Amino acid sequence: MTTYNNLADTTRIWIYQSNRPISNEKLPELKVQIQQFAKNWVSHNRELKAFGDVLHNQFVVLMVDESMAGASGCSIDSSVHFVQSLERNFGLSLFDRMTFTYQDGEEVKSAPRDEFAQLYAEGKINDETLVFDNLVKNKAEFEARWLKPLGQSWHKRMV
Repeated sequence: MTTYNNLADTTRIWIYQSNRPISNEKLPELKVQIQQFAKNWVSHNRELKAFGDVLHNQFVVLMVDESMAGASGCSIDSSVHFVQSLERNFGLSLFDRMTFTYQDGEEVKSAPRDEFAQLYAEGKINDETLVFDNLVKNKAEFEARWLKPLGQSWHKRMV
């Protein structure tokens, strides 16, 4: 079984952010489906060294270590279809790229782009507010730069 810790730093990552927290009632079943998908994910009939999970009750994360087999267009398409099925089955919105997620103390919060800009204008968030950068490309970037100050993120252009 592939675990997060046995994935290389070059492992590709895809992060799908929910526009709202995923309820604790839905979380166990959602995690089971994600882990099952990762376990059975293939590319051209070759098993992928893949991992999936839900983080902060808000992010669906899929990862593929391409040292054994690379993720092809077809396998990436299958992951997108899988995530779309999660949206339907769990009543989620996972493809909204104009909702931004940030940390407020220990709490993870989300806001649509306009509201996020308003929070910034009102001083409720600032350049030091930690934001989640879902555009990281691999495990190393994920660990080093997924959570970063707004002032050092692409989010800054949106406020």
